[in-house]
Amino acid sequence: MTAIQPATSGAKSPADETLPPRARIMAAARELFYRQGIKSVGVDAIAEAAGTNKMTLYRHFTSKDELVAECLRQTAAEGDQVWTMLEAAHPDDPKAQLRGWLQAVGAHIDEDDGRGCALANAAVELAERHHPARCVIEQCKQAQRTKLAALCARAGLTDPDMLADELFLLLEGARVCSQSMGPSGPGARLMRAGEALIAAHEPS
Repeated sequence: MTAIQPATSGAKSPADETLPPRARIMAAARELFYRQGIKSVGVDAIAEAAGTNKMTLYRHFTSKDELVAECLRQTAAEGDQVWTMLEAAHPDDPKAQLRGWLQAVGAHIDEDDGRGCALANAAVELAERHHPARCVIEQCKQAQRTKLAALCARAGLTDPDMLADELFLLLEGARVCSQSMGPSGPGARLMRAGEALIAAHEPS
C-alpha cells in the first residue's frame, strides 16, 4: 500500500522540544509539504514550524531537496508497515489480505482532510528527472506494484500482473478524482470497482 500522508493524529507536534531537532524538522517538513506543497514551502517556514533555525536544518540536511527525499523515504517506510499488518491480520489468507488492502486505501480516500498520496503529489510537483526525491518515488511505487502482483498471485487469481496493474491504476485514479471531484466523485466507487476487478480474475 502506498504511504499516503504524514501521521499527525495523536503524535507530538513538530515543535515539541522533547523531540530531537532532526525529528522536529522532519515532522514539520512532512506536514508542510503535504498540506501546502513542496515548491511553496521554504526552509524558513520549516525551521520556524520545527522550533529551530536554518543553520540547524542545514546541519542535518545538505539541501531542501535532500530533506524532501528523506521525508518521502519516511513516508514510504510507514506505508510498508501496512503490508505487515495485513499479513498479521489475515495469516495464510492472501485473498483477505488483498481485500484488506482495498479497504485500507479506500478508507483514506474517504477522509475529508486528505490530500491524496504524498508520493504521487511530489511526483507531479518535481518535474526535474534528477531530483533526489524522484528516485525515492519511483522505487517506492514500483515496490508497491510488485508486492501487489505477488499478493494477487498468492491469492490464486488469474493473470496476477495484469490485475495488479488494474488495481494500481484504479487506486491512483481514485486519488486524483477525490482531489478534483470531491469524496462523492468516481473515487467513491473504488471498493466496488476493485471487487469487480478481483472477481473478473477468479479462476473459472
